[in-house]
Amino acid sequence: MLWLQTLDTKLFDFINQSLANPFFDWLMPILSGNALFFPLLIVIGILALWKGGVRLRLCILLLALILPLGDGLVTNTLKHVVGRPRPFVTLPEARLFGTVGKGYVPPETAHDIDMSANQGNHNSLPSSHAANWFAATLILFIFYRRTAWFMLPLALAVSFSRVYNGVHYPSDVLIGAVVGAGYAAAGAVTLQAAWRWAGPRWFPLWHQEVPFLLNPKIKTSTSPFIVQNPAESDNGWLHLGYLVIAAVLVAHWFYIGSGIIELSEDEAYQWLWSKHLALSYYSKPPGIALIQFVGTRLFGDTQFGVRFFSPLFAAVLCLMLLRFFAREVSARAGFWLLLIIIATPLLGVGSVLMTIDPPLVLCWTWAMIAGWRAVQADGRARHWAVVGLAVGLGFLCKYSAAYQIVCWAIFFALCPVARPHLRRPGPWVALLVFLACTLPVILWNATHGWITVSHVAGNAGLHSQWQPTLRYAVDFLAAETGLLNPVFFIGALWAMFAFWPQRRDKPLWLYFFSMGAPVFLGHCLYTLHSRVQPNWIAPAVLPMFCLMVVYWNGRPAARPFLAAGLALGFLVNIILHQTNYVGKITGQALPPESDPARRVRTARPAAALVEREREKLASAGKPAFIIADHYGITGLFTFYLPAARAALPSQPLVYCIDSDVPGNQFYFWPEYQYRDTRQGQNAIFVIDNNPYPLEAGWFWKWLRGKPVDYVNTPAPALPPPRIVDEFYSITDLGEFEIKIGNRVFRRLHLWACYNLK
Repeated sequence: MLWLQTLDTKLFDFINQSLANPFFDWLMPILSGNALFFPLLIVIGILALWKGGVRLRLCILLLALILPLGDGLVTNTLKHVVGRPRPFVTLPEARLFGTVGKGYVPPETAHDIDMSANQGNHNSLPSSHAANWFAATLILFIFYRRTAWFMLPLALAVSFSRVYNGVHYPSDVLIGAVVGAGYAAAGAVTLQAAWRWAGPRWFPLWHQEVPFLLNPKIKTSTSPFIVQNPAESDNGWLHLGYLVIAAVLVAHWFYIGSGIIELSEDEAYQWLWSKHLALSYYSKPPGIALIQFVGTRLFGDTQFGVRFFSPLFAAVLCLMLLRFFAREVSARAGFWLLLIIIATPLLGVGSVLMTIDPPLVLCWTWAMIAGWRAVQADGRARHWAVVGLAVGLGFLCKYSAAYQIVCWAIFFALCPVARPHLRRPGPWVALLVFLACTLPVILWNATHGWITVSHVAGNAGLHSQWQPTLRYAVDFLAAETGLLNPVFFIGALWAMFAFWPQRRDKPLWLYFFSMGAPVFLGHCLYTLHSRVQPNWIAPAVLPMFCLMVVYWNGRPAARPFLAAGLALGFLVNIILHQTNYVGKITGQALPPESDPARRVRTARPAAALVEREREKLASAGKPAFIIADHYGITGLFTFYLPAARAALPSQPLVYCIDSDVPGNQFYFWPEYQYRDTRQGQNAIFVIDNNPYPLEAGWFWKWLRGKPVDYVNTPAPALPPPRIVDEFYSITDLGEFEIKIGNRVFRRLHLWACYNLK
């Protein structure tokens, strides 16, 4: 082993140093990764899906299935098991080319490179680049023999560049090539065996036409991978949808259990609610607390327990829509709707984070599907009762579920054939069931001064004077364009207006319009008064997408746009789930202030830092506790500090700063009034001093690889007068930076507070 390691090191020195020349210094970082690679790959994939035949589409399918799984499960697992440091970490003489466009990195600064964003991590064996390129080479060779003439040289060149750039030993890329080719061959053989078993059972017509995935010989002129008549007779699309839903559910559960991201402030805050169950809460109904209560009872006070139901809700929602479309439109249209949902960033994030929106969207969709059955000519009162229950349960998760009653009123106004139901008991039964569901919220607010009404009105800007402006509208539309996928957002808006002349002949289309468009258009109008948050229209998104799918279904002109939207959406969703990939794609990480995952990272080390300072303070002889300036930080620190979790619910260790008027749920919990229980004790007071504002035009500077600056650095934080008045003395402990690599993700300012009055 020593001989092999010596040989490996000498070979590395020869490639990394002896072969050094200006041309390679320019070329090798480009081969390792550049900003144009993934956009070009997306364009090629879209053209292939649009214009390619069955063989090419199958090849792309295998690439899309095997490469991510191989990289995520095989290569990364081996890296962590082996734990071999990268050469620039252990060899002082190594020449490191850390990022595209920045060239050579001197050895003395090599350890400052943000490896979480640029090179994946500090583990070296095997090389992910080599594994991925050789896996892709083998898969392409299976379908197209001649691709070896250009793919094999490219794979070798990329592997060579990893050694030249100083981030891998030669043995790393050699083993990576073997591993990549190995999992590609294993994946291809496994998929072929699965197709041979499942094809005749679940996809008989498709299997008859394409009996062999790895060597497709089409037996008939029609292929399931080419657009077919929506009225196809087999259930292949339905079964394929089931498989996709199950696969995405399992992937989401693995993701939330992996610990890649931490809890957001709202999730941690509402997790605390689950420890104090009540009929309602200061800002939200009781639904989210009950959901988290069940999840943490099943899986403990873990991130998986908090978020368990979010992927499950998304899977149930997709299953309901798939079956509904298979019954009312076509299974094929339902399958494409399923892929559109998965490729929409807002819905993708909602499938992972356990906020109030996932259960609201589930209940809204359930009410929409149940309502279509109820509105049929033979609709019965029990069907309408299900509608009322779905809307009522949605209201117990988020108050905006009541918008659906307005949507029903608009539908009855626009659809004359549905109005006879208003003379029957059904809709009124639904309304009574809904009103019954609102009783817990009404009872809680009646005993707490109707505080929720005031809070919700304040969030909606009803307490402020109206000053007409288009700025909020522009911000809102720009945010929705990004979060709903530009292709799908424009397609949904087009369908919303273009279908109008056919509304009398298409009652289902009109129904989808009525369940979504009023919410979206109403919020658009409200932006003339106040700022509207992008997630406020969440329940309207799926009805809008349903209308989009039924409108564009069967139109050949929509195919390239569908392919483009899916490709863009899947890429964005992958990046949102792991923002470190931005560094891999572009060669440089996003500024932390603009990183979408900033709010779900570094909570654990931040809590540990504050706990260390609290323990130092407590070592003086007096008990010490923690006070945060925000309810979300209070929730995060309580969740990520074992001592704080163990102290719940009777004696908290982490508090939110007191207030004389209701400002959050802590105001209503006596045990969180530290002035009543902690007199004479010391405390650490924390302010989360983020984010710093970035300079105008930072994105274009970042895209060109230039350093990004702040507009100005905020003045040093000061403790609020209330804290100063509550303690006899205060010592400024300074600002602490929580980093990932060399990027500052969180800044905490701490004060030691002595002797609570």
